Amino acid sequence: MQQTIHKTPAQHAFNKQSAIFDHIYTPNLIIQYKRQAVRDHMAAYLAPHSHILELNAGTGEDATYFAQQGHSVHATDIAEDMQQVLREKVQARGLTHQVSQEICSYTSLNNLQQQGPYDAIFSNFAGLNCTGQLHQVLSSFSPLLKPGGLVTLVIMPRFCLWEVLLLLKGKWRTAFRRFKGKNGVPARVEGIDFTCWYYPPRFIQGCLQEEFELLQTEGLCTIVPPSYLNTFPVKYPRLYQQLIKWEKRYKHTWPWRLIGDYYIISLRKK
Repeated sequence: MQQTIHKTPAQHAFNKQSAIFDHIYTPNLIIQYKRQAVRDHMAAYLAPHSHILELNAGTGEDATYFAQQGHSVHATDIAEDMQQVLREKVQARGLTHQVSQEICSYTSLNNLQQQGPYDAIFSNFAGLNCTGQLHQVLSSFSPLLKPGGLVTLVIMPRFCLWEVLLLLKGKWRTAFRRFKGKNGVPARVEGIDFTCWYYPPRFIQGCLQEEFELLQTEGLCTIVPPSYLNTFPVKYPRLYQQLIKWEKRYKHTWPWRLIGDYYIISLRKK
């Protein structure tokens, strides 16, 4: 298959970030909030003792969390260094019997060594935005899932209210970067350039509608600021807590479920 996720630059970028990823992001209060929001969303649909296929597992924060909740996780990623950090974390937390690993691109799930079938497929924090062929990735999900299996994805949409508001600070490039068409948008991690695409919820639902039913879509960092505004909770703690309350109240409603930094979408196999 063509390297539609720009595997080489993305792999290099996330390999370079692996040693510092947890150190940088774990203390970020907004990342803590959005990670918990994703877990709360999953908890509403995930059956006890599920077998989960995680795509772009990174350093394993989600894989180890779900394992500690009694699930088993097959954690996949293309970045070998990320997988090494994950392996060390799994061993340190005594989860080697609940978390397995495989270096595999989500564009090549037909080559996955552990084909399941799984109870759930999970991908967090926009890993799937690194491909311009997401429809092909989504088409590979059904054979990997049991009947009634769950798909939960965290995706960046084409419109983010907070980014558009950056116009007020004169940050034109950031404000309009999601509107640059179907050819993808340049992104940079650790000095490595790669390409990012943005997808609305209707794209995911349209690709999966024949074999899956939509359960829920909710906005994430729609009212709460994106995590790159990491000083916001410290500078404005009372306002930040109020924004969390508002987001929890309105995240399932229009238009808030559609205009965040991310959205969480869950579907169930028919």
